[in-house]
Amino acid sequence: MTKSQNVGRCARIAVILLAGASLTACVTPRYPSRADGTGKAPAPMGQGAYKVGKPYQVGGVWYVPREQPNYDERGVASWYGDEFHMKATANGETFDMTTASAAHTTLPLPSMVEVTNLDNGRKLVVRVNDRGPFVDNRIIDLSRAAAHELGYDRAGLANVRVRYLGPAPLTGRGDGVRYASAAPLATRLAPAAIAPLAAASSTSDPAMEIAAGGPSRAMTVRSDRADISVQSLPPITGSAISNTPIAGQTVMASAVSTSALRIQAGAFSSEINAQRAVAQLSQAGRASIEPLQRNGTTLYRVVMPAPADEAAAYALRDRVASIGFADARVVSSF
Repeated sequence: MTKSQNVGRCARIAVILLAGASLTACVTPRYPSRADGTGKAPAPMGQGAYKVGKPYQVGGVWYVPREQPNYDERGVASWYGDEFHMKATANGETFDMTTASAAHTTLPLPSMVEVTNLDNGRKLVVRVNDRGPFVDNRIIDLSRAAAHELGYDRAGLANVRVRYLGPAPLTGRGDGVRYASAAPLATRLAPAAIAPLAAASSTSDPAMEIAAGGPSRAMTVRSDRADISVQSLPPITGSAISNTPIAGQTVMASAVSTSALRIQAGAFSSEINAQRAVAQLSQAGRASIEPLQRNGTTLYRVVMPAPADEAAAYALRDRVASIGFADARVVSSF
């Protein structure tokens, strides 16, 4: 090899190393327990353990996990992916970079948080089930899929606002978790069971689909109170409510609103769960149940009339979302 060839080869290697370094700067070190080394397979998403955790030290810095019901912070977010794909998270779940999840240094695990990309206005509700990031005072580390949804997977970093919503459900298989951009919620979600519909046409486990201004995507979270079977019916979604018995009879839709707009709160395979939804929605207005046949199965769609004025309709949607129906959306009459 001539001297000029050797110099050229060294230059190419230097360029490759610099490129790798710039990418690595966006991907932060994980919590030490991530590589558990026990040989035990990590649990699927939604089947890890709830934990606040003990104080721990990373890179000479002490972190103190604690309950933070009023957590609402702004800072820098990064993302992580391939190196930890399908490995255990800090609470024993499985990290899947193709689904939306997050790591935080001190919030209880698992938690639900709303992340807003302050650079472009996009919002995302994600499940926090891991520890990190531990670089440059960044406040949250998102999976690659979550970073893509928020529009900063290429940039690597983003200015964000992170707001705690409540504990995440623990039960259920938790496979196929996806999340979508969400409209802002007026108040924090209660730690109740949340159950919407996946985009497929087959029966699915409880899942949550958050309405977005853009294309609809599904978010699967598992209820820690009930296991409710929901069948897919795009674009209809729904939320499971607590198991408190409901007095009174089912309210079936009979009157047609003069407005062409309605609030769609959810669709349920169980009429009892639909009744619970109607009861909870009484805080926002009069909801009704509309039975619907789908592939030989009866679904119970929960809707309520919305004002004809679009701004007022979306204000009502936000009200419905704030009382537990994060996937509520404004729709035209069916």
